[in-house]
Amino acid sequence: MATTSSMFMYTLTIQPPSSITQAILGQFAGTKEQQIVTASGSRLTIHRPDPTQGKITTLLSQDVFGIIRTLAAFRLAGSNKDYIIIGSDSGRITIIEYVASQNRFNRLHLETFGKSGIRRVIPGQYLAVDPKGRACLIASVEKNKLVYVLNRNAQAELTISSPLEAHKPQTLVFALVGLDVGYENPVFAALEVDYTESDQDPTGQAFEDIEKSLVYYELDLGLNHVVRKWSDPVDRTATMLFQVPGGADGPSGVLVCGQDNITYRHSNQDAFRVAIPRRRGATENPERKRFIISGVMHKMRGAFFFLLQSEDGDLFKVTLDMVEDESGQPTGEVKKLKIKYFDTVPIASSLCILKSGFLFVASETGNHHFYQFEKLGDDDNETEFDSDTFPADPTESYTPVYFHPRGAENVNLVESIDSMNPLLDCKVANLTDEDAPQIYTICGSGARSTFRTIKHGLEVNDIVDSELPSVPSAVWTTKITRGDQYDAYIVLSFTNGTLVLSIGETVEEVTDTGFLSSAPTLAVQQLGEDALIQVHPKGIRHIRADRRVNEWPAPQHRSIVAATTNERQVAVALSSGEIVYFEMDSDGSLAEYDEKREMSGTVTCLSLGEVPEGRVRSQFLAVGCDDSTVRILSLDPDSTLENKSVQALTSAPSALSIMAMADSTSGGSTLYLHIGLYSGVYLRTVLDEVTGELSDTRTRFLGPKPAKLFRVSVKGQPAVLALSSRPWLGYSDPQTKGFMLTPLNYVGLEWGWNFSSEQCPEGMVGIQGQNLRIFSIERLGNNLLQQSIPLTYTPRKFVRHPEQPLFYVIESDNNTLSPSTKERLLNDSTVVNGDGIVLPPQEFGFPRAQGHWASCIHVVDPVNAKETLQQIDLDSNEAAVSISTVSFSSQDNETFLVVGTGKDMVVSPRSFSAGFIHVYRFQEDGKELEFIHKTKVEEPPLALLGFQGRLLAGIGTDLRIFDLGMKQLLRKCQAQVVPNLIVGLQTQGSRIIVSDVQESVVYVVYKYQENRLIPFVDDVIARWTTCTTMVDYETVAGGDKFGNIWLLRCPQKSSEEADEEGSGAHLIHERQYLQGAPNRLALMSHFFPQDVPTSLQKAQLVAGGRDVLLWSGLQGTLGILIPFVSREDVDFFQTLEQHLRSEDAPLAGRDHLIYRSYYVPVKGVIDGDLCERYALLPNDKKAMIAGELDRSVREIERKISDMRTRVGF
Repeated sequence: MATTSSMFMYTLTIQPPSSITQAILGQFAGTKEQQIVTASGSRLTIHRPDPTQGKITTLLSQDVFGIIRTLAAFRLAGSNKDYIIIGSDSGRITIIEYVASQNRFNRLHLETFGKSGIRRVIPGQYLAVDPKGRACLIASVEKNKLVYVLNRNAQAELTISSPLEAHKPQTLVFALVGLDVGYENPVFAALEVDYTESDQDPTGQAFEDIEKSLVYYELDLGLNHVVRKWSDPVDRTATMLFQVPGGADGPSGVLVCGQDNITYRHSNQDAFRVAIPRRRGATENPERKRFIISGVMHKMRGAFFFLLQSEDGDLFKVTLDMVEDESGQPTGEVKKLKIKYFDTVPIASSLCILKSGFLFVASETGNHHFYQFEKLGDDDNETEFDSDTFPADPTESYTPVYFHPRGAENVNLVESIDSMNPLLDCKVANLTDEDAPQIYTICGSGARSTFRTIKHGLEVNDIVDSELPSVPSAVWTTKITRGDQYDAYIVLSFTNGTLVLSIGETVEEVTDTGFLSSAPTLAVQQLGEDALIQVHPKGIRHIRADRRVNEWPAPQHRSIVAATTNERQVAVALSSGEIVYFEMDSDGSLAEYDEKREMSGTVTCLSLGEVPEGRVRSQFLAVGCDDSTVRILSLDPDSTLENKSVQALTSAPSALSIMAMADSTSGGSTLYLHIGLYSGVYLRTVLDEVTGELSDTRTRFLGPKPAKLFRVSVKGQPAVLALSSRPWLGYSDPQTKGFMLTPLNYVGLEWGWNFSSEQCPEGMVGIQGQNLRIFSIERLGNNLLQQSIPLTYTPRKFVRHPEQPLFYVIESDNNTLSPSTKERLLNDSTVVNGDGIVLPPQEFGFPRAQGHWASCIHVVDPVNAKETLQQIDLDSNEAAVSISTVSFSSQDNETFLVVGTGKDMVVSPRSFSAGFIHVYRFQEDGKELEFIHKTKVEEPPLALLGFQGRLLAGIGTDLRIFDLGMKQLLRKCQAQVVPNLIVGLQTQGSRIIVSDVQESVVYVVYKYQENRLIPFVDDVIARWTTCTTMVDYETVAGGDKFGNIWLLRCPQKSSEEADEEGSGAHLIHERQYLQGAPNRLALMSHFFPQDVPTSLQKAQLVAGGRDVLLWSGLQGTLGILIPFVSREDVDFFQTLEQHLRSEDAPLAGRDHLIYRSYYVPVKGVIDGDLCERYALLPNDKKAMIAGELDRSVREIERKISDMRTRVGF
């Protein structure tokens, strides 16, 4: 198999995974403020919780190109900064710090201890840190444990020792935690099982008698070795350990959490055990035992408590009572363990309690939640259960205890952070007739699942929307004196006059400002210390502070057509094509430059930059003419209005703006000329501050209307507001400092300007038709907007209506009571008062029951109603597994909705009692579904597809074609085409691509004359297919359960043979090869994106962009694969990728090439996420790589940014 491919793809992530596998808390910036660090797949993100606003903002997110398995925060004694330890799949332990001044992660130590990859005996699965920061223990699932001693040297730098081994063969570790022992020798506690005997015993008796032990490992700092100090059997179902504070704060020891019980254990204390309270209610099974799935310990002055969460999401507050001596002081001996119901929050993978009184819940599925504590549940009337009523021996039985769940009282939700995990399906469609299509997704699980619409854009906060007397043409705001903090006037220009509004508590018209109100205005500017300028078609009005007005009239028979101003200069263009330039004198008056400069064509726009700090004038004037050129004129006293450079354009310029912005290339700020064209194209070019030369032009198509540009400020940095058919904002990305151009999720504006008042210090004012709008932009970090519609159960698949903007979603949940069973239980006459309360499932989940399925079909309207229009519940324990819209030619090509279901399904080991295919007719333009009939089949049909006016169904290993009958579907043709189970179907022409659950894909051809389905080509590798799409007639792209994306192509010869006219006898009689089809597919490209692809499709994402492959990943990832057009680009990016692999090695120590080739060597794919890290390199490394590539740094950055902006976001 050749390693070079004839087809190359460039892969980019447009939305990183949003599932959080672990979250840790610490003072990583070295200040008093706490930050949260989260791991999502291969991404490490640091968030800053803002306690004043109750919001969480992302400071930095970095792909470590390796799977992050575990994180821990630690701090050396006496220091005020936390470091982060990462356990990853690189076979190395990594210690990093967050450098707040540069906003980046800096790697301090990288120590190799084993092979790479996630293996049973290679440490990295568990990580525990001594609370005093003296040592950490990293362990594998089986056998190996390594202890590293952490210290500091004379320069106060962090040092790490050689590893000390604490191995024990044939031992499985279930949990690991560092004990709080004050300043005694560090101790680590582990839950272990020794399987030596059960491995040798064939009867299985030893397995039944096996014991789980709590083991203490002590690191003797004096002798520098690790000893196994204490071991004691615990409950066999124990799965989690929590550290109990020690030293001066508490008794030390651990909480051992098992099925239905929590036990306090320590080597020198008695055991205390409490049961986990169970929910009480008519729909709850009283026998169901709960586990603790996550928890957190919080220390306060002189007290501590635990919040532990069961798998229903219920939080329990656990506290320890101490024995007190005569004077009433606690002695460090435990008296009892107490538990009580606290509140219910979403099921979490991690919980973090902040010192500022907030709780961060990293949800297992759905949005992450940020809560504020209202109280700590001390004075409520919840029943408290303590260890006095339960036996300490794990084998003894006890009476279970119950509680009534209730709405949250102790915590209050302040922010919900968007998360699309798990993302189960995704479609691209343009249903709103905008320039660019939207992405529609189904995600989440259970009652917290949602249907989401994703649009590319920035969120806009609308502040004012008021109607004006007539339609204005432009708007400005201005201060009165230079020292003013806020704007004083809003100036509106109409075709026949000018209106001035004052900004205060209210906005009202003022007339005594000195502005000329009888003529339209072209420009307004606060000039010098305290004067104002108004430019109108017949002249320039200079209004002094004492209301004296100086007027400069335009020459006879000529009027002003364009103007530009800054606080010291004014330039105007006359209708004759002349440019008149003014500069402010020392006495504050405007002095006209003697000579007028004549231009070759009519001037369409002008721009002066702002006066740079410490200078008296802006150096350059940009002039745009209708002969499609932009000229840069010098304003230097020695060479005033001389031509410096000229740039030819594809169309006449409609707007210009010279402004300095942050620049990723130079690291400082650079002067740019922004150009808007009448054709709706926007250009940004670098303006050399010395010579006035223009270089490094980047273009972007904004929309069909002429582009207008306005200088605004967002988040304290200059930005450009570009208006075409919709508004865009050009700004520097907060993290990379690279230039971003993003549409605003807002109405189309005709004009915009900066706006600053007491209520809204950083906003914008704009005109939309006859309305004046004031708005602000709050967040620049997130450029994908999500709108959610709640669903009932976990969504599985969805389809779009062929004509209407509607979607049909199938949802199903296993081990969940169906609505009919739930109703029957609630209406039961034996229900006691209080048990019949139905809790909202969004917060408390649905009642669970083994073997039951709850399933429904939803009609969703994401465009007009923005809600679900109809819900059809499936009864008799059926669950929907597949859905498709099919137009049957036997019914005059009427389209029907076809849903496949399974009855009494058990997921593992796979079993069912029957499968059905339901057929529904569309009513009311698809807003309602009418049930027609259902057909029983042997197995649940996991794949359905419309095919040549009939229905194609994958039932088990059989592929069948059905037609629609009066009472049921009629079978027309069938063939066994795959070895295991059909899970997906795609078609073009009479070719069908069938995906097997574990044997990749098979190409099948349907011969109409013979009515036969014939497989003619299959794959050499067993791929556990999750999704496929046809890229072209020969090629299929797919994803598998291990997180790979691949492209396969059918050999040209076999493709042509399959499509030959005739009966297909030549295909049937062709010799089979190794019990498969006669031919094999060729692998074109292969890549490991580290998320399980759930959908793939070919689509355009931006107006006028090329086709790309968009894939969605289970953890909420959205990514694109862009095909390369020229070989030259491939060579360039391949070389760049090689340089970056060595110059910017992944943070956690994984080799990038090996990581992207996890299961199969990477082929024909270049990693764009790695290439984009070029912008974050130090300048010397950038220059070195640029030298090797024989390009300039700017050129490389332009190529990298063009790859993204031309096709995606």
